[in-house]
Order: sequence, then C-alpha cells, then structure tokens
Amino acid sequence: MAIVTTKAIVLSALKFGDTSLIVKCYTQEEGVKSYLVRGILKPKKSGLKAAYFQPLTQLRIVANHNNKNTLNSIKEVQVIHPYKTFHTDIVKQSVVLFLSEVLSSSIQEEEQNSALYKYLETAFIWLDMHDKVANFHLLFLLNLTGFLGFYPDTSEINKKGFDLLDGVFSDNIYEKNVISKNDFNQFKKLLGIIFDTLENVTYSKVERQLVLQVIIQYFKLHLGNFRTPKSLQVLETVFS
Repeated sequence: MAIVTTKAIVLSALKFGDTSLIVKCYTQEEGVKSYLVRGILKPKKSGLKAAYFQPLTQLRIVANHNNKNTLNSIKEVQVIHPYKTFHTDIVKQSVVLFLSEVLSSSIQEEEQNSALYKYLETAFIWLDMHDKVANFHLLFLLNLTGFLGFYPDTSEINKKGFDLLDGVFSDNIYEKNVISKNDFNQFKKLLGIIFDTLENVTYSKVERQLVLQVIIQYFKLHLGNFRTPKSLQVLETVFS
C-alpha cells in the first residue's frame, strides 16, 4: 500500500450501505481509481463531505492506494476548482451527468495519462465559465476519441462518407457502418473546431441529436464495454 497525493476528477459516487459511498475518480497520477468513503452520509459527519464527490468535481486527494484490486481509501480531500455554474444551471447539470457517465464507461486504465487528465480539467473549467454550451458535449466527445485512440483520420476528408468502424473517410457510402449525406455533413462540422470557436457551429435540435447518436455509435464500435448513458434522454430534453 502506498500513500499518494494526486489531483482527481470524480466520475461517479454510489451509495454503499446506509452511510458510505463508493467513489470512482480519474486521477492524474494513476488513472481510474475507486475508493470506499466510510460513514460520509452520517448526520453531522465532520471532515469529508458528500458534496465533495459530485460528478466531475476537481479534487486534490491524499489516498491509500493498494495493488490488490480492492477499494482504496481517501485520507484528505480539497476541492481545487469550485465550479460557479454547474449547480445552478439545469442545462450544465444535465451535460455534467451525461459526461460523467460517458467517462465512467469509456476510461478503464489504471495508469497515468497526463494529456487526458489535462484535457478533462481544462474542458470542464471552460464549460463552467461559458454560457453558450449547447454543442459542448458533442465536441468534448469527439476530442475525447483522440485520447482513447480512435479520432477520425482526416487525411481523405473530401470523400462522400465516414466509416465509423474504421475511423476513415470513404466513398463506399452503402457499407454497413458508413454515414453519408446529412448525417455525414452534420458530423463533419465538428472536425477541426476548438471550444472557443464552438458557437460558430450551428445545429437545430434534430441535427444536434443526430450528431450525438452518430458519436455514441462511434464509441460503441470502438469501445467494447461502452453503454448508452442513462442520462441521454434527459440531455436531449434540455436541448429541445
């Protein structure tokens, strides 16, 4: 067992027994880690607070990490970027819930990935600080594929379709996993965009849902364990 001090982003917190939580985090030092936080739901509990473990909260933790595939424990917690808008904005709440589910399902590695951690940290601070966020989740997910190893190969971007299985542009638009026409055109709008120019990309409600379904299918084809997030329906409702 080792005592580790690391930044961590909360992915999920599940109630365990009557008073405890099992918290899954993406840590800067060691990738995905799960912790048993005992007694945190007791009334008048001093020290650690359940509010620290809301989805996507950015923490600095001191934790006991063991190497036996059992739950780890947290000794100290500090919130290092208190979000200003996530708790009051219903749209952002829905985006946060959705993205925490996606990340829980798509990131499995218990190893350091500094570039991915920095991306998550920066993206969530951007989301907290900006108002026009209707397309944030789309670009966030597309960028995430780069860290997971299947960002679209744009070397032949002028072809008529995109093969979701192979991650390449293709003229074989009648193949099973190739998107073309409107699906393809809407998906293609996101390529090469950064968050600061995101408001220049316009989607109708129907187009936004279409692109999200395409991206979810893309994740499913490349990540064997990926499940459609339960919060997807809520997300589609708030952007109606």
